[in-house]
Formats: sequence, structure tokens, C-alpha cells
Amino acid sequence: MQQDESRQGLYRPEFEHDSCGTGFITNINGHKSNQIIDDALTMLENMEHRGACGCDPESGDGAGILIQLPHELLMEECSNLEISLPEPGEYGVGMIFFPKESALKKACRIQIGNAIEKLGLHKLGYRKLIVNSTVIGETARKAEPDVEQLFIQRPHHINNPEDFERKLYVLRRYINKTITETIPAAAEHFYFTSLSCKTIVYKGQVTTYQLRQYFTDLTDPRIASGFAMIHSRFSTNTFPSWKLAQPFRLIAHNGEINTLTGNLNWFYSGLKSYASSYFTQDEMEMLLPVIDNNQSDSACLDNIIEILLHSGRSLPHVMMMLIPEAWDGNEQMDPLKKAFYEFHAALMEPWDGPAAITFTDGKLVGALLDRNGLRPLRFVVTNDGRVIAASEAGVLNLDESLVLQKGRLQPGKMLLIDTEKGKIITDDEIKHQIASLQPYGRWLENYKIQLGELGEPRLAFASLSEDSVYRYQQVFGYSREDIDTIIKPMALDGKEPIGSMGTDVPLAILSDKPQHLSSYFKQFFAQVTNPPIDPIRERLVMSLSTFIGNNGNLLDEDKMHCHCVVLKHPILKNHQLEKLRSIDTGMFHAKTLQTYYNADGMPGSMERGIARLCRYAEDSVDDGFEVLILSDRAIDSEHAPIPSLLAVSAVHHHLIRSGRRGAVGIVVETGDTWEVHHFACLLAFGATAINPYLALSTIETLKNNGSMETNLDLKTLQKNYVKSINDGLLKIFSKMGISTLQSYHGSQVFEILGINQQVVDKYFTGAVTRIGGLGLDEIARESLCKHRLGFGGSKSGTHLLPEGGIYQWKRRGESHLFNPTTVHLLQHATRTNDYSIYKNYAKAINEQSEKHFTIRGLLDFAHHREPISLEEVEPAENIMKRFATGAMSFGSISHEAHSTMAIAMNRIGGKSNTGEGGEDEIRYERLPNGDSMRSAIKQVASARFGVTSNYLTNADELQIKMAQGAKPGEGGQLPGHKVDDWIAKTRHSTPGVGLISPPPHHDIYSIEDLAQLIFDLKNANRAARINVKLVSKAGVGTIAAGVAKAHADVILIAGYDGGTGASPISSIKHAGLPWELGLTEAHQTLVRNKLRSRVVLQTDGQLKTGRDLAIACLMGAEEWGVATAALVAGGCIMMRKCHLNTCPVGVATQDPELRKLFSGKPEHIVNLFRFLAEELREIMAELGFRTINEMVGRVQFLKVKDGLTNWKAKKIDLSGILQPVNHPKEMTLYNSEKQDHGMDAILDWQLLEAAKLALEDKTPVFAEFDVKNVDRTIGTLLSNEISKIYGSVGLPDNTINYKFKGSAGQSFGAFATKGISFELEGEANDYVGKGLSGAQLAIYPSAKATFTPEDNIIIGNVALYGATSGEVFIRGMAGERFAVRNSGATTVVEGIGDHGCEYMTGGLALILGETGRNFAAGMSGGIAWVYNPNNTFAENCNQEMVDLDPLSPKDEEQIIALLHKHIHLTGSEVAKQLLANWKEASLQFVKVYPREYKKVLEKLQYQTIG
Repeated sequence: MQQDESRQGLYRPEFEHDSCGTGFITNINGHKSNQIIDDALTMLENMEHRGACGCDPESGDGAGILIQLPHELLMEECSNLEISLPEPGEYGVGMIFFPKESALKKACRIQIGNAIEKLGLHKLGYRKLIVNSTVIGETARKAEPDVEQLFIQRPHHINNPEDFERKLYVLRRYINKTITETIPAAAEHFYFTSLSCKTIVYKGQVTTYQLRQYFTDLTDPRIASGFAMIHSRFSTNTFPSWKLAQPFRLIAHNGEINTLTGNLNWFYSGLKSYASSYFTQDEMEMLLPVIDNNQSDSACLDNIIEILLHSGRSLPHVMMMLIPEAWDGNEQMDPLKKAFYEFHAALMEPWDGPAAITFTDGKLVGALLDRNGLRPLRFVVTNDGRVIAASEAGVLNLDESLVLQKGRLQPGKMLLIDTEKGKIITDDEIKHQIASLQPYGRWLENYKIQLGELGEPRLAFASLSEDSVYRYQQVFGYSREDIDTIIKPMALDGKEPIGSMGTDVPLAILSDKPQHLSSYFKQFFAQVTNPPIDPIRERLVMSLSTFIGNNGNLLDEDKMHCHCVVLKHPILKNHQLEKLRSIDTGMFHAKTLQTYYNADGMPGSMERGIARLCRYAEDSVDDGFEVLILSDRAIDSEHAPIPSLLAVSAVHHHLIRSGRRGAVGIVVETGDTWEVHHFACLLAFGATAINPYLALSTIETLKNNGSMETNLDLKTLQKNYVKSINDGLLKIFSKMGISTLQSYHGSQVFEILGINQQVVDKYFTGAVTRIGGLGLDEIARESLCKHRLGFGGSKSGTHLLPEGGIYQWKRRGESHLFNPTTVHLLQHATRTNDYSIYKNYAKAINEQSEKHFTIRGLLDFAHHREPISLEEVEPAENIMKRFATGAMSFGSISHEAHSTMAIAMNRIGGKSNTGEGGEDEIRYERLPNGDSMRSAIKQVASARFGVTSNYLTNADELQIKMAQGAKPGEGGQLPGHKVDDWIAKTRHSTPGVGLISPPPHHDIYSIEDLAQLIFDLKNANRAARINVKLVSKAGVGTIAAGVAKAHADVILIAGYDGGTGASPISSIKHAGLPWELGLTEAHQTLVRNKLRSRVVLQTDGQLKTGRDLAIACLMGAEEWGVATAALVAGGCIMMRKCHLNTCPVGVATQDPELRKLFSGKPEHIVNLFRFLAEELREIMAELGFRTINEMVGRVQFLKVKDGLTNWKAKKIDLSGILQPVNHPKEMTLYNSEKQDHGMDAILDWQLLEAAKLALEDKTPVFAEFDVKNVDRTIGTLLSNEISKIYGSVGLPDNTINYKFKGSAGQSFGAFATKGISFELEGEANDYVGKGLSGAQLAIYPSAKATFTPEDNIIIGNVALYGATSGEVFIRGMAGERFAVRNSGATTVVEGIGDHGCEYMTGGLALILGETGRNFAAGMSGGIAWVYNPNNTFAENCNQEMVDLDPLSPKDEEQIIALLHKHIHLTGSEVAKQLLANWKEASLQFVKVYPREYKKVLEKLQYQTIG
């Protein structure tokens, strides 16, 4: 029932995400005790802040514990029930959630009894668990199951625990399957948390503190285990679900699988071939399809691990298959291990995404990290034989003298404890062992097929003539703009073309121009619940490798699994395709199928063509072909091409449904694929490789006829084109957080906008479509428009393709909302302050009757109230306070444009936004006339430019930019020539040195990380609202619910069409959704979750008129961002040249001469906002609303326009948008309550109290404090108080001197400002010194510690992120991404993980130990000195932007001074030894010197001398 209810409006249950804290504690020797369980529950309680609660604070998102069967407890309890339990291992226990309803429960029990009998097992009895329901919240109680234990005896013929465990697995799957099929009413509520002879899981929808109180077993002194695995869940929803709590049967997963749809499809695609010697044919029938419906990504992963484990592989082997290290291209990897990974890659794609997974089979306990190390996992080994691993350090209070080792899990690495053998097995040891099981390297050598090694093709197509190319271009829909703007630049420069200023053309489903089918597909991207990746700077984790052929039987190991064609990337040139077409190894052949349909325009023609194609494909697989080539070359005047995306996906899904897809590779030979987005769609919907023959022929024709002025030969031009496609593909994968083509392949990570459900269900099965649209006949109609152009057009000699006009307004091209007429009207209106001219402008935008552009253009107002007079509506002055401008950085637009916008917004009481470029402090002072240039909203984006304690203090709102509408999931770059003195000063960087914005926030890899940053920022300025900017996408509603639970005050849903200074044009056009969909989904989901009244909901994205605002308001937005229209009012004329620095009106340029041409005035922008407010007031009066608050979310006042005649528009179904959500009377549909930020009990209040004298008159103060991991963000609130009084100057050094002892929580010293000196004896978690603003931090191990500091982890990941000044000294090692985006801090550390000093632009880093891989990626400024006695550093350093130099005398001076200070503050032995042997040691240092930075400094030096 829950699921049916939950499909209201735009929300879908499959959009849910979750994240969490996880960990385990084990006795290495497997010694069982009650203490292990008690300690595990304490660990769980100390990670409460990593879980979440929704509208009901007593109902958590879920928590649980997995332990070994507690035989003593169970034996005594069962004996009271007259159940006689045999010895341990001789019986299994099922922990069951039963429905509360007695009839359903009884029916379930009957099915369980039948299943046990059928499998020849013996039931011993049931035990009802005693639970304490009073401790859980109302939401959890409503869904609370009856929890019982089922006991099953091991039959005599089964003589080992593994076989019994396997039999219990079959029993559980069979029971699940029969109950789902025969008692559908019980299916949602019936669930086995575990059924095993080794382990048992206690879990539910409880908070971490409630778990031990709820299950009375957990506090019984008789309960004991040798290990315990724990999990605390943070879900983006609050719909009750007991079964989604973790751990599952084998794993607890902190992370997100970004490729789930594809992973599941690939699993199902081989169902026909699955067989195992461990299961009978009957048992296989009971097991399949293996994966339960309606469950989380983690639960699906657990299901897959189970089947692979029970089919004979060990648990570590299975984990290595599913979550492999980044092996492709890793020259440092052991060849044995690399061969293992490559062999298994032919069999199974990675389950990709950020992950820290703990796992157990009852004997082995372990943990594994994803290939990019995007989740934290710290561990401790003690001398009393325990290993404790968890998402945070310090979750269990330990006597430091017991600690042997403090470590962290590294990217792709595994930690394993064998409790039977009583030993810790290292990553190298376990992987060597598993990689040696079979001769994988030899198998690959003998059976892998390399394309380059194949013989010449038997025959090949001749090059197309120029006339044929032209005709094909017409048939496949090329325009002149496609050739000039996309294909030419890619062939000439090898790069994807860049555009700017967003998009304002009609959606594909509303355009009257025939569309490419892929234009109806919008790319997904990562935001909040997992991070995007940087495909350039972190290329080492990316891979484009692909395998063409039969995947084989996943449940066994056979050398023939790797008998397939291996490609380095999926783009095939014509000659390569012909080699593949001719392939014949004796066991490997290819078949070409033609993808055409009858071009007679009759209903059903395309459908018949697709049916024929699918029939032929199935026959070809049955005939033993391993490769299908789908080709659209065979077209003529009577036969039109089926769009390649439709053809590929139809065949892909047809073969999945029949269980044959795993047996074959699909290659597409296509004329309708030329831009990156086209390729991405084909790959995501099942194509294994692509030959874009027409794009390659177009380049050949352009070269031959002289249309491309270049000396480059054809081979180079085509090579450039293929390179730019591949780079573009990596960017598209990475914006979704996907690392490999194998994981992206078949992943369907798109929302379809404008194709109906029937077409999607049949041909794009499982993809998201929510507004209906075209059927197959309409798709054929668009295709035939183009076909007629090619085959029915005039035979004139001139080759003139259609204009295009998508990327820039053209007279005969696609229509734009901002065109010369509307731009002129708006500027004329705002400059003359003439509302009547504004009304003409608004009419031109609003009246979309002839041409449709937007979803809102299809809507009209529904009148349910009497109109009121305009005087009764709240005044414009009130409404204008609800306006904000979009985030535009100083750097993307000129100072003149930026400050004009700020002055205008401050005059009307609205808010302007700094964008991500920081803000010059001169703007905090008022101007002589009383105006203010201060931006009320300070943005915190991924690069953290200029983000200091003082910057954060001078804000009314702090906006965390998770994504940008025009390029969600992507970073950005400001080239060095644009970074002048002023921009550099504002961004705390060096003039002339390029600046990179990373795609992700490196402190937000998950929803609980976002909650931490929100907490950090609230500490940095508790008077400011915390705003989280999201971009509209399918599922943004559930993300918004998660963000509300993470305690954001404001959520902004940005449309895909918003402006940008520079973005790849494929992103501007194809990523993200209109705000109408995202806003409505967010509002609906927040209301259903009873969270709506906690947050302000804002929207932006091409809002141009008061009518737009009114519709946004009725859909749920109470505030609005207006950026492009405000720029136009300020003088922008939409030349779309922002990325070229040549703006002719001085808006988007840093050129001093062009800036003089800026003519905008604050008055013009004030006029715009007043006009918008007045138009909105007129609509309010007409609809009978007096205030904005009573209008918010009243979607019943909208309806679809009457009499839509457009053949495409009338196919759209907007019922999902227009459906009101039921809500309790006492809950408002607008923000009416404050978030609880949990600030009352923080340690900083004590710090503040102790600093009174220092704040009053700069008197030095000293104090000591004990800390634990729940003490987060230490020093941030204190810094805010200093900044309020003393600004960026802060206090004199060492004014506030505090010493801490223990394990500090996340963000120790975040944004700590000048005058603060913190000393920590112990350890710290992630984000130490984040945004450091001048403070000094020193961290060293406890005086009781006996381990060697430099060999142990003392602080977590992502330290010094965005630090602008200050010093940090660490005695010991740090984790991944140390000093990422450091702008100016100085630091000393004794060893670091991967990606050290990434994107660093300033400051000094002295590394006195080993570094991980990819050091200095994207490092454009600052200097690092690395101690390199073993000469291993060069291969770990990314030398794309840096030189490795010897030390200069000045370097030596600086290093010696830092070593002395390091000894003084931390007592470092490493520093002492280096100083004692300095002459020798100095020769073993490497200076990492960014080339651009070096050039700028040398130039400065030269100028100074000059």
C-alpha cells in the first residue's frame, strides 16, 4: 500500500537515497563476549549525528547490529518455550518481520511451513521477541512489525555449515517468492532480516540510541558474540520502512550505487545462462530472479553478493569483483592482480559509486572502500586483540596505551580479519591469494581479442560522395549550426565546444522543428547524495574500456569468459568497424542488421520495423552470433532510419526480457550521432560501441572541399574528433559520479521528457518519464520530416542545410524567448521606467499560443475565488524582499555589473549573491549616498574562493552551491590571463595563475556530509540562513527532503536553463530539467514528509515575468531568483560571448576598455523588480489572494490551457504537476517554523566563555578541554565572534590558547581565524582546518600512545580544504585529499593519502613522509616540499601542471624554520632526525613547483629588480 500511495504527483519511490555511518568491532581470535556487543552499540550511539530524523524526532531512519548467533541466550530462552536447540551450527535462526494483522501473519506462517517441508528441513519452533515499543516514535510505530525468531534444524545429510547456510539461503528466497506471489497484501510487511546458522541481525526504524532499548535481547547479559557490525541510516525520505535499515545479511553499506538500473539490467540479461553446481535446477528456479523488488541499492548489492558467495566464490573474491580498484591504466599495480580485475571485468561491470562497505560471512569480517576513497573508514588495532573500524575515529573511548595501530582504509583497499585463524590479513595478502586462484593472465593472453590484431576486413564501404553526405545529413537532421558550432571545433581543437548564457529555446516536446530523439533525454547528475568526479584531474580512476561479446555464466569461472573483443574506448572508425564485421575466430562472429522502417507515413509502420529488428536480433543470438551490428546505412526514398537510440534500446531490452542480452555485444553503425550527448544516450541504453560514420564522413567532406581552413590532415582531424567525444563522455559519466564506461553502459541515467509511458515501458524499460508525450507514430512523424527533406526535396545544386539557431538566435532558426524584440522592450521599459512598455515585453514572453517554449507556457490560471481589488494585495515593497539575483561571480561578470546588481537589490530589500568568486571587503562599507555594494548572499561553492571567517560573518544568507543549472555536476576554470590583481585579491590567489573549481565539494560526498557543512556554516554565522542550491532533476524532491532533514533553512531549486559564464554546450542543452518539474516535486515531497514548513523554497531559471513568478508561487516557491533578466535590464544584449571575454556592453568581461562601455544603473534593475512585483500583484488580485503566503503551493489554481492545438503540445500530460498533495491542517505550505540546528550543547559555548577577556581587550587566555568525536566544528563559533568584532584582521597571534585531549569530531578548527592557537593531543576526524582563516593548529598523539606517530593516521581526509591563511602542524599521517584547494595556509605533516595538494593555489605544504597517488593534480599555485628518500614520489605525482625541482637555499631556510616550529609544537621525532642530518636529508627533498605560478613569480622578481 505504501508504494502505491507514494507514487502521487511527480514523486517515485525509486528516487530514494540513503547514506550513513557504519563500522564493526571484532575480537581477532573470535573470542565471544557481551562486551563486544555493548561496545558496538556505544560506537553506534556515537555516530547518531551521521543518521537522521524526519518530521517525528523520535523516529529515526534506521539502525541495526549484526552479530554471531548468541547460542547461550537462545538455548535458555527456547528451553522456556519447550524448544530443544541442538549444538551451535546444527540449527539456523530466522529473524522475521511479520505483518501485525493476524490473518496475514497466519497465512505467512502456513507458507513458511510448506516451504520448510518442501526443502526437506525441520522446523523447531518460533520465539516472539520482547520489544519495547514505547521508546520509538509515532511514525516508526505505525509501521512496526511483529518480530519473531524461527528455528530450523540442520538435516543429517548436510554435514557442513556452508552447505546448511546455502540451504537456508534457498529457503529464504523461496519463502519470499511464494509470499510475494500468493499473499500480495503481506509482501510489503513480511521480511527476513536474516536466516543463518552463523549470524543474526537486529534492526529497525529506530535511532541509534533506541536500538538497545527496543530489543531487550541486546541488553541481556547472556548475549555474546566475537564480532558485531553496525549501521546508522540517513535516508532522504521519512516514509517509514523497517526493512531498509541495515546491516543486511552480509554487508552494511555507507554509500550510493550510481549505476543501479544498469547493474540490475546486466544481471537480468544473463538469467537464461545462470547455472551452478552448488544448486539443483529446482533450487535455481526458487532463487531467481535473486533480487527483491522495491528495495534500496544497498539491499540489491547484498542480494548479488549472496548469490555469488553461495555459488562457490569467497566473500573477498566477490567484493573484488563488484567493487574493483581502479586497475585500467594503473602501471603500478601488480600484474597478477591486474589480470584478475581485467578477467572479471569481461564478466561483470563495477557496482560504481562512493562506498565504505563492512562485510562478514560469520567467520571473516572486513571492510572495503570504493576506487576513489569517497567515504571515510578509520580503524584501530589494540594489543588486547581487538580491531575497531568505523566511519569516524574515536567512536569508542579507548585507553591509548592499548593502541598498536591507527589506520584508515585507502581507496579500493580491503581490511580483513579471519576470526577462525585469529589474524589480520592485509590487502596485498588477500588480493594476491585470490588473484592466484586461476591463471587469469594466461587466459587473457590466449583468449582476449584485440581489434588491432584482427586481419583486414573482407570488404568495406567506399567513402560517401559529397552529394550522399549532404543527403544523409538532411535525413539524419544535421544543421549548419551543428557543423559549424560542434563538429568543426571538435575536429580542429579536439575539445568539446563551449557556450554561455543558458538556453531559452523551446523544449524538444514543444518545438515545431523536427528534433533529434536524444533531445528528449535529459542527463542525470550527482548532487548531495554522491559526488561528481573530476575526469581531468582524477583521470586515474576513470576508464573507457569496453568488452564486446558473450558475458557467459556469472555463477562459474571459465577461461572462455574473456573470449571477447577488448576496446580501449567505444568509438569505432570505419575501418575498425569493418574489421569487426568480418571477425571470425572460429567461435566469434558478427551479424549486421538493418535499422529501417517503411517510410509510408502509415500508423504502426515504425512499430513493425522495430518488431522485425528485435525478431532478427533474437534469431541471431540463437544462431550463435556474439556481435550484432545495427546499421542505418541501408536507407532509400522508401525506407527511413529508425532513430539509432530507439533501435539500440529496443533490441537491448527485448534481449534482456528474453534473458539473451548477456550473450551478445551491440555495435551501432549510425548516421544520426555526432555530438557527445548522442553517444552518451546510446551507451546508457545498451550500445557497446559506436561507429559515427556520417560524422566522420562530414569531416572528410569539409576537409576535401576546403570548408575547414587547416593544415591538419584528415587522420588527425578524425582523431581529434574521436578524442573530444571520449573526453566529453568521461565528463558526462563523471558528472553522475560514475568512473567507468562499463558501469555507465546500460545505466539509463536520463529522464525522458516528452515521450509517452507506453513507448518508454516497451523500448526504454525502467527509464523515468513523467509528463507523457510522443508515441511511436509521432516519433516517426518527426523522423519522416527529415527523411522527406533528404529524399523528397528539390534537386538544386546548392548544399544548404537548415540554419539551426539552437545556441544563438538566428532569424530563420529556432525561436528564443530572449530575442532582439524582447531584449529591446525590456531595456526600454526599465530605462524609461515605463510600466506600459514592460507590459508589452511581458505579453511577448507570456503569450505562448502560436509557439510554445516552456511547461509553464502550457498552463493557465484557474479561478476558484472572487477577484479582489489591487489595494487589498500586499504591497510591492513586501514582495520585493522575496527576490534574489542568481549567483554570478566577480570574475564571470565585471565589477561594474556585479556591484550595480548588489546596490539595486539592497535598495529593494532583496538579496544579491556573490557567486563563487568571494567578495572584496571594501564592499562591506556603505557608499557616501547610503547605498551598499555588499551582497547579502555569500556563496560557498566547491572552490571556496575567498571563503574566510570574515566573509561568512558578513552575510545574511550562506548558500551552498551543490550544482549550477547550466552545468550541473561540473566544475569550472578561470584561465590565468583573466585573473587580474583585483580578482586574485578577492579570491585569495595569485594574479596570472589559473583557478580551477572542482566538480564536487570535497567535504560533501554524501547527505550526512552536507549536514556537517550546514552545521559548520551555522556555527560560522548563526544569524544567517543556510541555503542549499540544487538543480532540477528527477528525484530532486527526495534530495530536498534529505536537505531539510540536514537542517538547511532555504532550498533553492534551479532550472536547467539558467545562465552561465561558460559551459560545454552539451551541458547547457541536455543536463537537468525545467524548474517547473523540480520545484513541484520538491514541494510535493516536502509536504508529504511533513517537512515543508521547516524550509523556505526558492526557485530560479529564466524567470522573466510576473506571470512566471505567480506560477512558481502556486507550484510551491515563496522566493524567486532572477538573473538573466536582471542582466538584460543592466545592459546585456544576449550575444552569448561571455566565455570569450569580448562582451561588447561591459557586462561579462574583465577587459578594462570594454568595461567602460557598461551603461547599467541600479535604477534600471530596481525598475525591473518593481515591474515584476506589480505584474504579480495584478495576478494575485485576479485570483483572490491577498498575500504570497496564502498563495504558495496552491497548485489547484493552475490548469492546462484550453484548446491546445499543437500536435506535440497536446500529447503532454501535466497531471503529475497539477496534483495537490494532502497535508495536515496544522502544517503550512510555506516556511513557518525554524530549524533546530543543534547548537545548544556545543563545546564552543565553553570556548567562548573562556575567551571573554581576549574578546574584550585582547588579553591572552589559556584553557584545557576534553573532546570526543561528537564534539564537531570546534572553534568556528568562536571565530565568528572574533570576526564580528575585529573583522579579517582578527586578534594578535596566540591570544586564545586552548589545549584539547581526545578524539575531535569533524571540522576541527574549521574557519578558525587569526589569534587562535589550538593544540590537540589525540586525533581528529575529517575536514581539519577547513577554510582556515589565520589560526594555528597543532595535532599530535596522546602521551600514552606507544605507536610510532609517522606510521599512523592522526587526522582524517580533506584537511585544509579551501584554507586561506594560518598554520597546521601534524605529528603523524593524514588521509586523502590533504590541503585540497589550499589558498594560503602553511602546513607540516608526516605522510598523506591520495590526491594531496589537489587544486592548491597558494600556501606551503611540507610533507615529511610518503604520499599517495595523484599528488598535485590541478595544483596551479603554492609550493610543496616532499621528503622522498625512497625515490618513489615522481610516479605518485601528477606532473601535468607542476615541475619537480631541487631545493633552493631559500627553500632550505623555510623548511628548517618549519621543522623547528614542528618540533616545538608537536615534539616530532621525524623533524628532529631530519635536522640532525640536514646536509644529507636536504638532498632527498623534492620541490613541487606549479609551472604557471613559477612563471608569474619569476616575472614579478624580474619586474622588482628592473
